[in-house]
Amino acid sequence: MSKKRVVVGLSGGVDSSVTALLLKQQGYEVTGLFMKNWEDDDTDEYCSSKQDLIDAVSIADKIGIDIEAVNFSAEYKDRVFANFLSEYKAGHTPNPDILCNAEIKFKAFLDHAMEMGADLIATGHYAQVRENPIQAGKFQLLKAEDGSKDQSYFLHRLNQAQLSKTLFPLGTYLKREVREIARQAGLINADKKDSTGICFIGERPFQEFLARYLPREPGEMQTPAGKVVGQHEGLMYYTLGQRQGLKIGGAKDSNGEPWFVAAKDMEKNILTVVQGHEHPLLLSDGLKAGQLHWICREEPKKNWVYAAKTRYRQPDAPCEIDALTADEVIIKFGQKQWAVTPGQSAVVYESNVCLGGGIINSAIY
Repeated sequence: MSKKRVVVGLSGGVDSSVTALLLKQQGYEVTGLFMKNWEDDDTDEYCSSKQDLIDAVSIADKIGIDIEAVNFSAEYKDRVFANFLSEYKAGHTPNPDILCNAEIKFKAFLDHAMEMGADLIATGHYAQVRENPIQAGKFQLLKAEDGSKDQSYFLHRLNQAQLSKTLFPLGTYLKREVREIARQAGLINADKKDSTGICFIGERPFQEFLARYLPREPGEMQTPAGKVVGQHEGLMYYTLGQRQGLKIGGAKDSNGEPWFVAAKDMEKNILTVVQGHEHPLLLSDGLKAGQLHWICREEPKKNWVYAAKTRYRQPDAPCEIDALTADEVIIKFGQKQWAVTPGQSAVVYESNVCLGGGIINSAIY
């Protein structure tokens, strides 16, 4: 029987490199694929794609696998970046990494890999996939063993066809173990810093980047009572719960607590700010979400205790499904949630199984 061929998304980072190494050691026929997803203003100052490609080629050579580079910039701009801009224009705070996974890394990349003759694809994500033990032929997305690195939140929009063709070899490893494997194998990127955020923004000032695509619309910052306490640069530059960068001096009658963004009025171009981390306007009993996607196509049950995240890195919050249609879910939490933000994803879990989720439309107070 011939060895299964796996195409690995090789980014130049330590996670994808160890993924390729482990699969090679397990006897798969491995090929690396380096994806270039952004071309506008692709400079060494902010986006390291040139160095990443050099690292990926070096790693492929060290491991002893072939590597190919492919440019998905046009697909990324059409399927991910256009949505990113429209969401910000609407006053939301989108998570483009989630859409990138669904549309680029597990769609454009998967299609390309299949054209290359692959049986499976693999990435360096910290997550797990398995066939449903009680539903043959159905696949589940599970959290990674390393809870501090789990990336199932970003993968919750993957479908059955995508999961059935995907391997996540790092799902059972801790990050420190992955780096140690890389060191022992003599990989040059064993201690390479993890990439953070989105390549097309990189370390550059966010307002400066967004202003190139969307015009600035300054306006007033007000308290819930309507008192003007500052000026904002444009509602799109702020997210609910934001504390840094508000540039509000201490008002004479203020209580001395830090200011936070609590709401946006798109029609009046007003940014509502409040003082204190536990201000009532920052705490929600639940949320409404749309653009729903359930991984096994089975909707979660009403009156059943699940857990949900409303942003990455957030602890799981016990919740119930209060109402559910094909277009919208209402999730109620056992404890109030902080800064529930339209545009972010609400992802539902049952134990360590990711059921899917949707895009937050609004918070419920």
